[in-house]
Amino acid sequence: MAQLLLVDDHALVRSGFRLILEAQEDITVIAEAENGKDALEYLARATQPDLILTDIHMDIMDGIQFIKTVKMRFPEIKLVILTMDASFHLASEAFSMGADGYLLKSSHVDEILFGLKQVQRGERYISSALAFQLIDYSASHIPEEVNRDDVMARYELSDREILVLERIAEGYTNAEIADQIFLSKRTVEGHRQQLLEKTSSRNTAGLIRFGFKTKLLN
Repeated sequence: MAQLLLVDDHALVRSGFRLILEAQEDITVIAEAENGKDALEYLARATQPDLILTDIHMDIMDGIQFIKTVKMRFPEIKLVILTMDASFHLASEAFSMGADGYLLKSSHVDEILFGLKQVQRGERYISSALAFQLIDYSASHIPEEVNRDDVMARYELSDREILVLERIAEGYTNAEIADQIFLSKRTVEGHRQQLLEKTSSRNTAGLIRFGFKTKLLN
């Protein structure tokens, strides 16, 4: 039976979640506190719970500071955030401070209970809504790892054409490129035209943009 301390600055929220939690066979709520300061005072004088379920936005002591203090003084206690704040940046900060779970009050009760059980088992848990938000953010903001060989194969580019592309990006003329890589100016012109056609680039600027987008140019 997991013993749980419930911390929230809204009495109605505490009462509602206490009813839900105490209906579970493997959880008992041993105490409540309306802020982090009161919760720390309880922990200092009473039996320590296995699990703390706490809001993150509270008066007197904010949730981040509360997490940090609890984990420093009572590292064996599992700590789960239960909040309306669906910011994954805040969730990330909470986890970095030692939180074991981050749940949203808007989640279905079944997910909240599932998350608590996962934390009891020693796992970490984040609300599924936040997890999907993080996936969407990653897809938009985190660059995909590009395999240079795959890009070259996809566009049928040769090593010689990549050499020409690199020097085009550096601003060299066809004649200068020809001297550098020991080709005729006409051959370099041919490679430039092939590059434009293979990459569907309209001009030199488009060709350079293609090179940086596909990571062929750094």
